[in-house]
Amino acid sequence: MDAPPTASDEVADLCSELIRFDTSNFGPEGSKGEREATEYVAAKLAEVGIESELFESEHRRTSLVAHWEPDGCDKNAPPLLIHGHTDVVPAIASEWQVDPFAGEVRDGYVWGRGAVDMKDFDAILLAVVRDRQRTGRPPRRPIRLVFTADEEAGGAKGAGWLAKNHPELIADCSEAIGEVGGFSLTVNDKRLYLIQTAEKGLAWLNLIATGTAGHGSMRNDDNAITELAGAVSRVGNYRWPQRLRPSVQAFLEALEDTLGTQIATDDVEQTLARLGSIARMVGATMSNTANPTMLAGGYKLNVIPGEATAGIDGRFIPGFEQEFYETITELIGDKVRYEVATGDIAVETTFDGDLVNAMTASLAAADPGSIAVPFMMSAGTDAKAWAPLGVRCFGFAPLRLPPELDFVALFHGVDERVPIESLQFGCQVLDDFLDRA
Repeated sequence: MDAPPTASDEVADLCSELIRFDTSNFGPEGSKGEREATEYVAAKLAEVGIESELFESEHRRTSLVAHWEPDGCDKNAPPLLIHGHTDVVPAIASEWQVDPFAGEVRDGYVWGRGAVDMKDFDAILLAVVRDRQRTGRPPRRPIRLVFTADEEAGGAKGAGWLAKNHPELIADCSEAIGEVGGFSLTVNDKRLYLIQTAEKGLAWLNLIATGTAGHGSMRNDDNAITELAGAVSRVGNYRWPQRLRPSVQAFLEALEDTLGTQIATDDVEQTLARLGSIARMVGATMSNTANPTMLAGGYKLNVIPGEATAGIDGRFIPGFEQEFYETITELIGDKVRYEVATGDIAVETTFDGDLVNAMTASLAAADPGSIAVPFMMSAGTDAKAWAPLGVRCFGFAPLRLPPELDFVALFHGVDERVPIESLQFGCQVLDDFLDRA
């Protein structure tokens, strides 16, 4: 009889198979494929004797919760929440070298939408859990496995819905790991592993300007488009004051040590430009941000419309939500108002404790000489749903990456892909971590 596959043996196949489920999330226009992908996850867990519950906030907006508490784990210890999401942002196939939903393996990579956000970690988690179940190796403590819908649209129909309607499912969890973190950044031949301890809050806004409709050939001092254009320009060009949180300060200090030079915080993006697109992410975590992303107004060239709208992607750092909204109000002026389309909290925890020690030790065991450092994510994750329930959340989806790979640029990018060796490394680290966590 053939030996059962190890986690490293099957992780790439699991990642490819997950990518083949087109789980594109179109936001208000809905999504597709979440039900099928979640049923696939449930089947893979059931194959090794782990039963799951499926929950739907709406028809086919499906999330999964499984209690992994095998004999041999310390059932007196609080469960560790490990979470991933099955949905992805849409992809325009004509822009890609490969079919974004084929899960193609090429040149040592698994290609496709979700390869790094976040079907890679979904696959790593499934591979490790299945391997440990098959070989009778329980985790140190119980694990709560959660795979959610709708993360890419803010999570209201996934993690947010679960936290609101079924908080009992994770009521006994005090700590969690999920995206985004645990990936390597090579600096001067040293590998830093970035563990997410904070993420910015979310403020997706609709700006609305109203005015007097009229003929395009006449003077109009109450033009909605003129007012909106001014407001959008002021918001888009505003330079927000710098606010360094502990996670950002610690990350910059680690980089200074590795680079052997002091980083000017007022010019961090230029200083770190050689590190790739991560410089933009670091820069974005040093202040609030607000980027205009959409414009709409009018229906005919010779008609001045009575209303015009714009979309703003706003993000605020922990502790500065009030400053964000007060500044937006001032920038848009009296003739433009905003409505919050989607809003959510900023999340922050400290880089200490037994769980951090376990993450650090597991990385060091797999990659001796590496350095684990905290960082703040400029975007958001499902941690926003778990944190208000008292769960301390970390981004820890370990990957050792080739130095030349601009990993951060692949999130929501064209030709998204993940190295198979990185997936296998993630399995090694996560497997070790489950003995320590």
